[in-house]
Amino acid sequence: MRMVIALGGNALLRRGEPMTADNQRDNVRLAAEQIAQIAADNELVIAHGNGPQVGLLALQGAAYKDVPGYPLDVLDAQTEGMIGYVIEQELGNLLPYEVPFATILTQVEVDANDPAFQNPSKPIGPVYPRDEAQRLAAEKGWSIAPDGDMFRRVVASPRPKHIFEIRPVKWLLEHGTIVICAGGGGIPTMYDEAHKKLHGVEAVIDKDACAALLAQELDADLLVIATDVNAAYVEWNKPGQKAIAQAHPDELEKLGFAAGSMGPKVMAACEFARNTGRDAVIGALSDIVAITHNEAGTRVSIAQPGIRYYP
Repeated sequence: MRMVIALGGNALLRRGEPMTADNQRDNVRLAAEQIAQIAADNELVIAHGNGPQVGLLALQGAAYKDVPGYPLDVLDAQTEGMIGYVIEQELGNLLPYEVPFATILTQVEVDANDPAFQNPSKPIGPVYPRDEAQRLAAEKGWSIAPDGDMFRRVVASPRPKHIFEIRPVKWLLEHGTIVICAGGGGIPTMYDEAHKKLHGVEAVIDKDACAALLAQELDADLLVIATDVNAAYVEWNKPGQKAIAQAHPDELEKLGFAAGSMGPKVMAACEFARNTGRDAVIGALSDIVAITHNEAGTRVSIAQPGIRYYP
């Protein structure tokens, strides 16, 4: 089975943990232990988040005043390489030496006319007092928004249109390679007005939306969106909460999941299921093996109408 596994931020950093290299490696090791158990019988592509890592690089860059901070597309490339290295190494320590790995720096096209560019909403980088934030916005052309009693830079989160490296990813898969790609939603890029030259964009692509596009373009049999909860829930964190076992996309979307947490995962799973007729599953990182056996997570499928809950 050809499978795309999208690792959420918890695969690299648990809530409240300091973002040390050792902590991130320990968490990747937990993910690798699950993925290694299904590697022999499946073609695997691994996508991942990178939000905290890009944020840390932005903070480090802001502390060095002698040169301007690197643009977001460059920070994305840096984190794709760093995280890919750790995933490759931890999986390689568990699998036979003969199993090949490859991390692909992944450029993803976005549309200059995407309405997201008119409404930047994705916070990045450090927080600033109001006066400093306004000064930086005027100086650098940033959009800013409140974050508690401080302010942060916000950028657009456009939809992914096309994954430029999809051909080498397919070639590597066909030759037995485990591929790590599309980290953090990929490196956002767009063409100039003449549609001749590609350049980076100061934006953040939703990683789950990109994972769904990746799975679709690879003709994957299953999309797994691994996160820090074991399923999508109704009435989450309330006395009557219920875990969803299986749902048709039409019914799942009616439940109105929060945009800042489960919403993008549900949207990506529904999109993949509708566009391909194949299943997507949202579930816990620790349940990846059980998910592949249809024993855990929330399975989004067009095969059955309605919603079914766990007992």
